Amino acid sequence: MEVLKAIAERRSIRGYTAEKLTREELDTILTAGLQAPTATNRQELHFTVLDGGDPILFDIQEAMGARLRPTMNFWYDAPTVIVISGERDFRWTAVDAGIAVENMALAAEALGLGNVILGCLKAAMDGENRERYAEAMRFPEGYTFQIAIAVGHRAVEKEPHGFDRDKQVTILL
Repeated sequence: MEVLKAIAERRSIRGYTAEKLTREELDTILTAGLQAPTATNRQELHFTVLDGGDPILFDIQEAMGARLRPTMNFWYDAPTVIVISGERDFRWTAVDAGIAVENMALAAEALGLGNVILGCLKAAMDGENRERYAEAMRFPEGYTFQIAIAVGHRAVEKEPHGFDRDKQVTILL
């Protein structure tokens, strides 16, 4: 799939079938994240792959509390959740994680898979249970949660979001 087509067609999908990703699909998505550029080529990101049924996800969901609808979990029942952690004290870690997660989202789209980028669990991941979550997800020492992505086969479709180019873009050329 052409990259511009993947960008235009990618949506935040909030509903998945139970079908698991193949090892090839998962490897392609992870490779896209690993190939993302990082500031000074630091490569300070770590990727933790979780099954959508992993108990730690339900624990985080509970810690998130009332911010979510009671009938929906934050990963929308996707069969795979990939959590990106990074060096706590490197000033560009959050930017690098954002680049990596977008690479992964576009790779998933190119494979015909749905995905949704997840920042909503940050408060829980940075909360009182952060060390337990980091240990459960095997974050390297000194690494903290940055962002996550849920990936799977679409059970729902979504229309593209609109934008207002005149309001959102200023060209100073």
